[in-house]
Amino acid sequence: MGEKKCDTIPLINPSPSSSTQGTASKLQTIGNIMVSIVGTGVLGLPFAFRVAGWLAGSIGVVITGLATFYCMLLLIQCREKLASEEELKETTTYGDLGCRCMGKPGRYLTEFLIFISQCGGSVAYLVFIGQNLASLFKLHGLTIASYIFLLVPIEIALSWIGSLSAFAPFSIFADVCNLLAMAFVVKEDLQQAIGGNFSFRDRKAFTDNLGGLPFAGGMAVYCFEGFGMTLALEQSIRERRTFPRVLAMSFTWITLVYILFGIFGYMAYGDETKDIITLNLPKDWTAIAVQIGLCLGLAFTFPIMVHPVSEIVEGKLKKNIWFEKLRNNDAEDSITRLEKLGIYMGRAVLVIVLAVLASFVPGFGVFVSLVGSSVCALISFVLPASFHLTLLGSSLSLWQKALDVFVFLCGLLFAAYGTYNTIIGI
Repeated sequence: MGEKKCDTIPLINPSPSSSTQGTASKLQTIGNIMVSIVGTGVLGLPFAFRVAGWLAGSIGVVITGLATFYCMLLLIQCREKLASEEELKETTTYGDLGCRCMGKPGRYLTEFLIFISQCGGSVAYLVFIGQNLASLFKLHGLTIASYIFLLVPIEIALSWIGSLSAFAPFSIFADVCNLLAMAFVVKEDLQQAIGGNFSFRDRKAFTDNLGGLPFAGGMAVYCFEGFGMTLALEQSIRERRTFPRVLAMSFTWITLVYILFGIFGYMAYGDETKDIITLNLPKDWTAIAVQIGLCLGLAFTFPIMVHPVSEIVEGKLKKNIWFEKLRNNDAEDSITRLEKLGIYMGRAVLVIVLAVLASFVPGFGVFVSLVGSSVCALISFVLPASFHLTLLGSSLSLWQKALDVFVFLCGLLFAAYGTYNTIIGI
């Protein structure tokens, strides 16, 4: 295989190089995997189960979990293949893999899809906060879009903070609130079941909606999306050979939690299940505290979600011909001030653009399913399968090639049909 010339600037901060020994234990790695994958999308799963039916939704989550696990292993095999070639040891990000497999177009495609998915996740954060605040504070004349725009000055100020580590406690806080919200839903379900308020037979295993399964699949793909961190997670573990087993264990638990929570949420509220399950919670002080906590946690972790987007935009700006001329002609201290001003203005504009996009989103559930069905499906299934076939195709057995081709084609079909189905639903 001829060497492909690639840029060395990754979209996201690189993980340790292939030669660096990881320090994380198995338990720490399991925790890191769960934090990287489980997010606010899980609170939309009961709505997906309502649309598809509890059994159809469960099948969709299982298939998505298995496919995501398999494709993550494909990425690791690709990295190991490249690491075995002495001249290609710098493969540390998803964009690097794209570059090694397809040259610069591969890097641009991979990083463009990650860029779009991060933008989608950022918009989903704003929609989530806006819908929850609108349900809590029903002030006259204020819509969901109004609450989103009220967040803009706060998010701009937070985006100007240089250290992402400052937001780490808020990220943990948001995860805790996520767990509390899930616990509230399970408690509500048990109370209704004990009180005889619903019958299991009233909840459909499969709905009459043919688009229900792709919709639930799109939501599940979004919930499992974490491919940008796959290589970093694998390189962080102390014993790398145990990573596939650790990943399998993590995915088993995550899949089980997703299925149980989706079923519990749908059983509790039935056809009244809303696209964010917290909107169904009773308006007592504990549930309200959890909702406010979720909104605060997400508001303060929004800069983490939008940071990779800021990085790629700022990287492109610094390569701009106008900026290069400025660097050659002006004094160094003047460049530093202008560069900082450009960074601050760029981040402010980015937050405003994302808020404008979020104001047009009809609902959290349909938007998350759209993101999952489109860019996340391409990142999660199509790219890993194509990279694996490109790098290891000659050494693969017939059934391995057939499986990769099957995943590739199914990923493309799902992305096309799922996107079409969600847009028609909107």
